[in-house]
Amino acid sequence: MGISRTEILGFLLLSSVFLMLIFSFLPEEYFGKKSQYPYLPPSPSNPLGTNDIGEDVLKNLLIGSRASLTIGILSALVATGIGTLIGVISGFFGGRIDEFCRSLTDLFLVIPGLPMMIVLAAYLGPSYFNVILVIGLLWWPATARIVRARAVQIANSAFVEGLIAIGAGRGYIVIKHILPNVYGVALSRFVLTVPSAIILEAGLSFIGLGDPRNPSWGTALHFAMTRGALLHGAWWTFIPPGLCIAITSLAFLLIGFGIEKRYRESVKSIERSL
Repeated sequence: MGISRTEILGFLLLSSVFLMLIFSFLPEEYFGKKSQYPYLPPSPSNPLGTNDIGEDVLKNLLIGSRASLTIGILSALVATGIGTLIGVISGFFGGRIDEFCRSLTDLFLVIPGLPMMIVLAAYLGPSYFNVILVIGLLWWPATARIVRARAVQIANSAFVEGLIAIGAGRGYIVIKHILPNVYGVALSRFVLTVPSAIILEAGLSFIGLGDPRNPSWGTALHFAMTRGALLHGAWWTFIPPGLCIAITSLAFLLIGFGIEKRYRESVKSIERSL
């Protein structure tokens, strides 16, 4: 089963984003020098111009990739881990455990996610790890429901019923047979959750709830709005970070859709062979 054109495009876009991340660790002299004049337009000395305090926009854009990508990936890991755990427990054990897990999932699904994130982020304070925690703890229900559906399908298969009949422990079945078979679902959900986490982090930072010690692309948009970049016509301060958010999200979405499609095809081929 070959790699689709969608995945190739996603990998190319994602490679350019991670190339930005690598460049962000270059020494200061590789970037444009700070100018005493604010809002200078793009020039050979400052390829993306300067901001309101004369800092090089390209430098801030590259440094912002660290926080945006790290928060996006770690938040997606937390959300996918919680969702996979609850989905597997709910789908395999069934009964009252399944009812409790489904009720918990439904409860989190009806909670308005973004307003709750804003409240929690404001209450916990602007911190790098608080943003990861808030996004991760509130963005797992969709993963839990999809993983549960797959876990129920595996748990009701003749193979698992045979293992239970010969006395295999439930822990052994979950670790050796359930988790490996929901791995594809969890992986695709992780990749598809990363762009949501990046956009959510950008939204929180845009309204001033990000960590100022670890500026992200959302922080750049926040400063562009609050410091009058729009009034000065300094498009180079807000269009580049917006494009970075859009391109990164698109890259992860394309790769996630590709992984999901390949996983569904593999599951169908296995079912046809049985």
